[in-house]
Amino acid sequence: MPKFVIWTTLALICFGLGYPTLNRYDPRQLLPDAATYAKLAQAGPGNLPSPFRFRIPVPYLAHSIAVLAERHIGTWDSLLFGFLVVNSIFVATTAYLTYVIGEPLLGNSATALFASALYLLNFAVSNGQLAALVDSGEALFLMALVVSMFYGRWLLLPLFGVLGTLTKESFVLFSILLAVTWWKLSRGPRRGRAAISVASMITLEFAAVIVLQSVISGRLVWPWDFALSLNTHTNYAVNFLHSFLNRSSWYIVIWLLPLGLVRIREFPPPWRMAAGLATLCALGLKYHIPKAEEVAASAATSSILLVPSSVFQPQLAWRGQAVCHSHPPSKTSSISVVE
Repeated sequence: MPKFVIWTTLALICFGLGYPTLNRYDPRQLLPDAATYAKLAQAGPGNLPSPFRFRIPVPYLAHSIAVLAERHIGTWDSLLFGFLVVNSIFVATTAYLTYVIGEPLLGNSATALFASALYLLNFAVSNGQLAALVDSGEALFLMALVVSMFYGRWLLLPLFGVLGTLTKESFVLFSILLAVTWWKLSRGPRRGRAAISVASMITLEFAAVIVLQSVISGRLVWPWDFALSLNTHTNYAVNFLHSFLNRSSWYIVIWLLPLGLVRIREFPPPWRMAAGLATLCALGLKYHIPKAEEVAASAATSSILLVPSSVFQPQLAWRGQAVCHSHPPSKTSSISVVE
C-alpha cells in the first residue's frame, strides 16, 4: 500500500476520533486548558498565564486554518475545526512514524499498521491530543526524535528539538533524557558526530526557550527562572498523591503499560532505558507541580511508553515470536549502533 495512502487513512481516522469536538461538545467549556489555547489562537499571548502563553505553534496554525475555513464549514466552529485539522495531522504523523519503525522492526507491514492503530486507540489521543490542546505536537516531535535515532539520522535532532520546544516547554526535559540516554548506550564509529548533534539539539532548545519566552514576556527570561516559577512549593507528597489518584492517568496506562512490559527485555536497550528515564522525569514533574498530570500523562506516557507498547505487543499477539527473531539483522544495527 502506498505510504501516502496509509498516512491519509490515519489522518481521516484521527479526524473521526476528534469529530465530537465539532458537533457533540465544546472542549473550551469543559477543559480550562482548551479555553486558554483558544484565547491564545484568537488574541495572542497577551495577558494569558504562564506557561500556556508560550505554546504558540498549534494555536497559531489552528487560527490560520480557521480563517481559511470560515464560511465554508457550515455549523462547525471554525476555530475548533482548525484545532482538529492541525491535531489530526500531528497525531496521524505520529502514528505513521510508529508504522515506519514497526515495519522493519517486526518484518510485517500489517502488524506495524496494527501498532499504529493501537496508538490511536489510546485514551490520551481522543481525550487529549484531539481535544483542542497542544499535546499532539509534543508527541509528534518526541516520536520524530525516536525515529531519527532509530535510523541513525542524528543530524535531524536539532531541528526536531527546536520544533518540539516551541510546541511545549516540557519537551525539553523529555528530549534531553531520550537523546542523551540513547546516545550513551549506542555503539559505533560515529559516536562523536552523534554527540555533536545531541549537544547542538540541547543548545538550540535552551536558546529557543530563552528567545521565545523573552520576546513574549518583554524581558529576559532564563530557563531556570521559568522552571522555578512552575513550582508552587506546596506539599509535594500531596501533589504526587493527587496525580497518582487522578483517573485520567490510569485510563492512559491501565491496558497499555502492561502490554509494553511484556518481554520488555527483548526490546532494544537504548530505547528501553531512554523510555524508563523519561518516565521517571514525568513522575518528578508530578511530584513538584500540581497540574503536572497534564504534562506527565499526556506527553510522557502516551508518547514515550506508548511507542514501545504499540510496536511490540502486536508482534506477540499476531506472530507469537520474539521481536529479535523477526526483523532482519541489517535493521537491528540501526537501533543500537550509531551509523
